[in-house]
Amino acid sequence: MKLSTREDLEVPIDYAFARVSDFDGFERRAMRQGINVARQKKGDVELGTVWDIAFEFRGRHRAVVAELTRMDPSEAIEIESHSDGLIALTQVELVPLSQTRTRVLVSFELRAKTLTARLLLQSLKLAKSKMTNRFKARVTEFAESVEDDFRRGT
Repeated sequence: MKLSTREDLEVPIDYAFARVSDFDGFERRAMRQGINVARQKKGDVELGTVWDIAFEFRGRHRAVVAELTRMDPSEAIEIESHSDGLIALTQVELVPLSQTRTRVLVSFELRAKTLTARLLLQSLKLAKSKMTNRFKARVTEFAESVEDDFRRGT
């Protein structure tokens, strides 16, 4: 199952990449929402960086291992995650439209490796339109915050 969307930002590509690669900020935001996030190696985020993520979802403890598998400055970021027979691939691509405009393409793909995961994925597919709308809304919200911060000079 794949979800994808795109947003055009009124910011230069370097600023957009700095924001989509702000892993420290994403870690802090997740922790504020009650998600335990631990980077396996301290220091700067680079290709091969791995995070251990734990949270409660629908009354069950979930554990996810996420790895940064691609990071091309000002072009793309890719993170592959594994959890209970599910593989998730998150991709963020940046395309310069002009000196001050950037298109951000975001996709999230879930694949199942076990029968239990396939059953979960089938139930998620039933709610795909609702999930797609929520996914697009979150990406739009993030894009608006990037533009607002750029206008304020932060």
